[in-house]
Amino acid sequence: MKTIACIFVIALFATLSMAADDPFLGKWILDVNHSHYPAGTSPASMTIEMERAGDGVHYRSSTIYVDGRTSYAEYTANYDGNQSIVMGQRGMMLPVFLKRIDSHTVLASYTRNLQIVATSRRVVSADGLRLTITTISKTASGTTSTTIGVYHKE
Repeated sequence: MKTIACIFVIALFATLSMAADDPFLGKWILDVNHSHYPAGTSPASMTIEMERAGDGVHYRSSTIYVDGRTSYAEYTANYDGNQSIVMGQRGMMLPVFLKRIDSHTVLASYTRNLQIVATSRRVVSADGLRLTITTISKTASGTTSTTIGVYHKE
C-alpha cells in the first residue's frame, strides 16, 4: 500500500512540475485597454485557454466583438513546427504551425496555399502573469497589418 501511495505522490509532483514548465498553460483574458488593433477591429473581449496536450498544447479561444458577433477557434498542436488543423464555427480555418523559441516564447505561423499569411509571436512575462501576442498578417490587398494583444492570466 505504501508503494502505491508513493507512486501516486511521485506522479502528482511530476504532473505539477510539467504544468509549471509551460507558462502558456491556463486561462488568459484580453486587456483591451493595453492592446493595439487596427481601427475598428478590436474585440470587446477575448479569452484564451491552453492545456497540456502531449508535447504541445490544446488551444481554445472565444471572442466577442463590439458589434455583438462572436467567434471561436480550437486546435491541438505540438511545438514541433508541424501543421495542425484549426477549427472554428464555420469549420476548418487556416492551419497553424507552432514552434517553441524558448521557455517563454512561441511562434505560431498560419498558412494558405502553402504560403505563410500570418505569424504570431507569443511571449509570457517572466512572472508568468502577462501574455503578449504580436500578430503580423497580410491583408486582402497585400499590405501588412499588426495587432498586439495583451492578456492577463486569470
